Amino acid sequence: MEHISPQRLEQLETLEKKIGAAFTSKQLLNQAFTHSSFGHEKKLPDNERMEFLGDAVLKLVVSEYLYLKFPERAEGGLTKIRASVISDDTLSKIARDLSIGDYLLLSENEKKTGGARRKSNLANVFEALLGAIFLDSGIGKSREFILGALSEEISRASHSGFIRDYKSALQEYAQKRKWELPRYRVVKETGPKHRRVFWMEVKVKGRTLGVGRGRNKKESEQRAAMQALRSLKIEEKSPHKKERNPRGIGAIISQVRRSIKI
Repeated sequence: MEHISPQRLEQLETLEKKIGAAFTSKQLLNQAFTHSSFGHEKKLPDNERMEFLGDAVLKLVVSEYLYLKFPERAEGGLTKIRASVISDDTLSKIARDLSIGDYLLLSENEKKTGGARRKSNLANVFEALLGAIFLDSGIGKSREFILGALSEEISRASHSGFIRDYKSALQEYAQKRKWELPRYRVVKETGPKHRRVFWMEVKVKGRTLGVGRGRNKKESEQRAAMQALRSLKIEEKSPHKKERNPRGIGAIISQVRRSIKI
C-alpha cells in the first residue's frame, strides 16, 4: 500500500473540508489526485482508471436526475442538457472554484507548463474524484455530491433558450434558412506553443459575422459562433438597423478585425 506522508495527509484533510466529503480511505482520495505524469515519474497508481469510473457515475446520476425531473422533455432535449452539464467547461469551472488544482500531484514538467490550471486536467481530476467517492461511499453519496455541485448548472442548462454549443446552434440556424453552412478560418495565432491563442472568424452567406479568441481552435470557434448568432438575431429583430446605424454589425466586426491586424 502506498505510504502517504503526514504533510500530504494534512492536505487531503483540508481538501475533504473544501469539497464537503469525508473519505474512509485516504488512499483512494490521494490516487484520485495523482496525475499520470506524477504516477509515471514516481511509479505510483494514477487517476486515469478512476476518471473512467467517475465519468460513468456522473452520466448515470445526471441522466437519472434529468429523466425524473423533466418527464415532459424528449430524449434529444435531455441529451443536450446533459451534454452541457457534464462538459469539460462545466467540470473544470467547478474544480477551479473549489481550487482542486492546488491538490493535484503533478510532475515538475507538468507543473511548469501550467498543469494545475489546465482545463482538461481539472475536468479529469473532478471525474476521478467522483470515481473515488463512489468506491469509498457508494452511489448514494456520489449522487448527493454530484447534484450538489451541478445543481446551478442543471437549472441554467434546462431553461428554454439556453445555448452551450454555439457552433451547433449557428449551423442549425443556417440550415433552417437553407443557407450554406458557416465557414470558419483561423486569422491569427499568438503566444508560445504551450500557451497558444487562436483568433477565428466565421462567415455566414459570405459575410464575416463573428471573430472569436480562444486557447484552442474549438474554443475560438465557439466564441466566433456566439458573436455571429447575436449579430444575426439583432438583424432579425431590426431588419433596417443597418441603414439607420452606420456603426452596425459590419462596422463592429471590422473594428475587431483591425484590432488584431488581420
